[in-house]
Amino acid sequence: MLRNPVPRAALALVLALGAVPAQAQEVLRDAETEAFFREMSAPIVTAAGLDPRNVNVVLLNDGEVNAFVAGGQTVYMNSGLIGKADHAEEVQGVFAHELGHIVGGHAIRGGEGSRPAVAITLLSLLLGAAAAAAGSPEAGLGIFMGGMTAAEGKYLAFSRAQEATADAASVKFLAGAGISGRGSVNFFQKLQNMEYRAGYRKSPDDEWYSTHPMTDDRLTTLKDAFEQDPAWKRPEDPALQRRFLRVKAKLYGYLAEPQQTLTAYPEYVNDIPAHYARAYAYHKQAFMDKALAETDAILAAEPDDAYALELKGQVLLESGRPADAIPPLRRAVALTQNQPLIATTFGHALLATEDRANFPEAERVLKAAVVKDHDNPFAWYQLGMVYEANGDTPRARLASAEQEAMQLQYVEALRNAEAAQAALPAGSPDWLRAQDIAMSTRAMVEHKRKKK
Repeated sequence: MLRNPVPRAALALVLALGAVPAQAQEVLRDAETEAFFREMSAPIVTAAGLDPRNVNVVLLNDGEVNAFVAGGQTVYMNSGLIGKADHAEEVQGVFAHELGHIVGGHAIRGGEGSRPAVAITLLSLLLGAAAAAAGSPEAGLGIFMGGMTAAEGKYLAFSRAQEATADAASVKFLAGAGISGRGSVNFFQKLQNMEYRAGYRKSPDDEWYSTHPMTDDRLTTLKDAFEQDPAWKRPEDPALQRRFLRVKAKLYGYLAEPQQTLTAYPEYVNDIPAHYARAYAYHKQAFMDKALAETDAILAAEPDDAYALELKGQVLLESGRPADAIPPLRRAVALTQNQPLIATTFGHALLATEDRANFPEAERVLKAAVVKDHDNPFAWYQLGMVYEANGDTPRARLASAEQEAMQLQYVEALRNAEAAQAALPAGSPDWLRAQDIAMSTRAMVEHKRKKK
């Protein structure tokens, strides 16, 4: 798995038990997890009338049980949500709801809810000021506070309406995809239990102060709608469920403390998810032989498991054995038809051998990786190392500029883009790309200066 920090703007929170501030969030990237997301979401996206190639699911390293959209056609899911789910259908239910926000254009329509609230606030401010000027400051304060309460209620009512619309859309999309709504209902029941344990929303009157309809009401409405759908009693997809359990175990092993992982997945459990989780736990403890034993147990059952081969190569690479990591990683790249995240790890292993005979292959692999997955800063970093080793400083600077722009390091990206542009052949594709990065990062640098 790879970690990438990216900006996050919280909007249209479907599952939050509390508000989530806008902040930098860490993206977790894993080839198998992203393949699972694509497979589980594709039929729902198609049922919604969208192109699955244009809708993405991004995993965030956040323990809160939450998912949201923030504009565009991307659904953000927290690691805490994956950890709370027990079935792939539950994740599909959450995704269908968030897709409802996308189809409804709720991210770009936020102003429709805020404008009336602002108008009420301004009117109450003017009326309150007039009352105070007339010699009744207490009445003026009362008018203003009453206006604030009314404005808040207006905005929250708008938000609740959007959530109800997204719920209804999720029913339509899951039915169109032939997927049972049991997962959606089950997940809402889990949220309801979390609310009860937290003492949250004890009274129906609390809905006035909430961005979401009452969970009890949502459950009733959703269950009534889903039970009328022919897919309600349809069995879950066993292959998709197996993939989900693998992904969930990998994520747990990657994020949890090793002892927690070994407690959740004890050694006497010998299914593939348990081997995955323990491999990460042992690797984090620097028990390389134990970690490799876990990956080899998976490969003994499934010799062509590309993701187990990837993990074995990662363990070897990060344990200081890059040459030994090359065969399993090369095989994983071939089995996945050059999946860019796996290819990036393969390119890293080739470079880490410090054998110049491996550098041409590393360059080919990494170039192919950034073509398929341009927004991968680690791949650009590795490609820059190849260029630098080959004495191609201009392209090394360009690769650094690509990486730094993605990581919001605008000053550094501008410096490297300008240096690359000055040394590259004028009008060439690389020169034009350096010019683009220089222009965009210069604008961001100037914007930041003006804000100070």
